Amino acid sequence: MLSSVVMSTETPTPFERTDFIREIVAADLREGRRRSIVTRFPPEPNGYLHIGHAKSICLNFGIAEQFGGQCNLRFDDTNPVKEEQEYIDAIAADVRWLGFDWGEHLYFASDYFQQLYEWAVDLIKAGKAYVDDLTADEIREHRGTLTEPGRESPWRSRSADESLDLFERMRAGEFPNGERVLRARIDMASGNINLRDPVLYRIVHATHPRAGDAWCIYPTYDFAHGQSDAIEGVTHSICTLEFQDHRPLYDWLIENLPVPSHPHQYEFARLNLTHTVLSKRVLLRLVNEGRVKGWDDPRMPTLSGIRRRGFPAEGIRDFAAMIGVARNESVIEIEMLEHAVRDVLNRTALRRFAVLDPIKVVIENYPEGQIEELEVPNNPEDPSAGSRDVTFGRELWIERDDFMEEPPAKFFRLAPGREVRLRSAYFVTCREVVKDPAGRVTVLKCTYDPATRGGAAPDGRRPKATLHWVPVAQAIPAEVRLYDHLFTAPYPGGDDRDLFEDLNPDSETVRRGCFVEPCLADAPVGTTVQFERLGYFCPDPDSAPDALVFNRTLALRDTWAKLQAQGQRDPG
Repeated sequence: MLSSVVMSTETPTPFERTDFIREIVAADLREGRRRSIVTRFPPEPNGYLHIGHAKSICLNFGIAEQFGGQCNLRFDDTNPVKEEQEYIDAIAADVRWLGFDWGEHLYFASDYFQQLYEWAVDLIKAGKAYVDDLTADEIREHRGTLTEPGRESPWRSRSADESLDLFERMRAGEFPNGERVLRARIDMASGNINLRDPVLYRIVHATHPRAGDAWCIYPTYDFAHGQSDAIEGVTHSICTLEFQDHRPLYDWLIENLPVPSHPHQYEFARLNLTHTVLSKRVLLRLVNEGRVKGWDDPRMPTLSGIRRRGFPAEGIRDFAAMIGVARNESVIEIEMLEHAVRDVLNRTALRRFAVLDPIKVVIENYPEGQIEELEVPNNPEDPSAGSRDVTFGRELWIERDDFMEEPPAKFFRLAPGREVRLRSAYFVTCREVVKDPAGRVTVLKCTYDPATRGGAAPDGRRPKATLHWVPVAQAIPAEVRLYDHLFTAPYPGGDDRDLFEDLNPDSETVRRGCFVEPCLADAPVGTTVQFERLGYFCPDPDSAPDALVFNRTLALRDTWAKLQAQGQRDPG
């Protein structure tokens, strides 16, 4: 069971934030309607979790922790055609990565198949369910519209005995897929289409990931979900707004079955992000059509994708706290997510030197063969992170963009005759430019001032630019993958476009021939560092000791924070 969180009057943690659902939970406890709190996160194992699921995970587990209750992880495995063990394993790993633990409370809807079947029999005996012979298309035609009532199936008057016999034969596997279904007998004239005799069971001849071939009929989500909540003693069944119209059916089933408890469903607005699509159907297309390299492609909004890209779990939790929980749909700018991630990485990421587009610097007055170890801070934001030694020598790599032969007025970096500071090293001045036959600059011949060791001059002079560098002799070659938004448009597929027209052809740029400082050869996968002046990067699982690969997590620039400071964006 999850441990309780002691409430205090200090600044609230993200778990102690308030919102309309937390206010309901607090009131239920305070007024005695609930003695304890049980929530649940009920993913379907038919794909990988995405950033939208993270909002729900943080909400359900966060409420349980805040109010001293428990949160169940329950897989809604009622559709064997689309479910795989791979997805089950990935979902469990994602929830743990986010920082949550369900303890003993791991469940599957398939755990309850026998009980659900028996309750379906109870409904038939009570005259509240019947076996229907209409096809799926015919059922849709009979259901009616938002302005027209539905039409009763010719099999709606089927007797309980006949329906029981047919339902048992369905269970025994006598009929092919789609030949018959079990429907609730509610109200075909209801203004809520979900109450127009919804399907409770359908025939699916497929092997289930956990139940094997024990069943060939499976409950629908609407039938399994509420009853699973009741079996587990869930008190607050928290769903996104698309299930709001399903709540009357949720309540009808709870009221008409001998369930052991009576949960209540509450709805909140799902997460929508600019430049992002969170539809499982679309994400599956991206994978199956080879438009990305898998569910964990760093461009994907899946939790496995953003983890591979280097987003820290703390940043995702902070983002969920920042956006809060609302009743109405809205679209959050992706820059807000990036801001939350940068805020964490700025505090926690170690600084390292890397050069992505190298040009060689030769310090001509530095003794040949001499090297020295220079102390470089690991994180100026965190003195406790300490420092490291970086080898300095006669030949260095710097970024090509840090040099211009004919610089404009506001370019302060290296140029002929100009002095700059090398981070934590020396002041150097460019004396000569060497080019290849095509006119491309290949080497910068420079001199250094030995009196400026550590990056400070005795006479107080201060160059306007400080450059990062990597020693040529100790540099480790690397491949660096730069990522941008997967979709160019803020609202992919707007104006009735095919949203795949908005795919960004430059969402991944691969740079080879990069160099990083030696200590990065041992950086473990999952560790995000800051390449000074370049951005945040992490080793990719493709990386190997003799072939390093780094993904850019984010650039350093924080547009959202800048515009928020200027008052152009609402922080909430």
